[in-house]
Amino acid sequence: MSTPISSLPVLRGRGGAVLSAEDIGLVLDLPREQVTFTPDGLGRIRAEGGSVLIELRAKAGTTPRVHRIDDVDEVAATAFADGVNAILANRTDSDDVDGAPFAVVRSLAPTWRTRFHRRILRGALWHLLALVVLCVVAGALDKWDVVILTIPVGGLAWLGLWIGLYGVIRARRERWLYRHGVMVTATRATMTRGGYVYPDATGTYRGFLHGEAGPAITVAHPPEDPADVLVPVAPFTHLVDTYAGAFLVVCGGLLALIHVVMAVVFLLDG
Repeated sequence: MSTPISSLPVLRGRGGAVLSAEDIGLVLDLPREQVTFTPDGLGRIRAEGGSVLIELRAKAGTTPRVHRIDDVDEVAATAFADGVNAILANRTDSDDVDGAPFAVVRSLAPTWRTRFHRRILRGALWHLLALVVLCVVAGALDKWDVVILTIPVGGLAWLGLWIGLYGVIRARRERWLYRHGVMVTATRATMTRGGYVYPDATGTYRGFLHGEAGPAITVAHPPEDPADVLVPVAPFTHLVDTYAGAFLVVCGGLLALIHVVMAVVFLLDG
């Protein structure tokens, strides 16, 4: 799409939906996801009263996919549709194109990976705060032996426990996805650096960010939520996460227990 598209109005519709025209194409922002339509996949835009229908291109003999935004300003909807269609009319390539891969859905809801990282970070910070408080209290009570004990023993227990938990829980999630999830190939997207797209069971193409890992990678997601994608690590890394992580959890847990017992003994020792 050329520069004039940036002058098209922004459409606001029902449920907080926002449709705008940007350099990369059309962007539909919804409460829990964002859909990006690149020009190669757009068929036409239809304004029907207070509704706008984004019709994708389709192979001959197939029904085109349609995305709809309702309760928009009728005048703005007409201007938007006319402006986009005028630009699309200048296209010279073949009409026999499947537009589905050019309409990429990106979920805005927190994924398992995001929630997992937050919980691990929260737990590690609370544990670290408890160690700091212990050192401050012990210092105020002139129990410097507790401080000297906490820094190496408590620190090692904290480090081993949370690194181990991270590896074990992630490996367990991957193992569950291998057994019960859906494995699919994601290919690099051209619209976003580090972006990848993959099709779900409905033929919708979904996008996510994963750095620069190659032209294609294997991803997995739960059957009930194709947006909650996880990129499995290499088999060797998976084994390390499983067994080394379990070892660190056991060692870290034992060290933490020893540290607590010794700290209590030192604090109660008059």
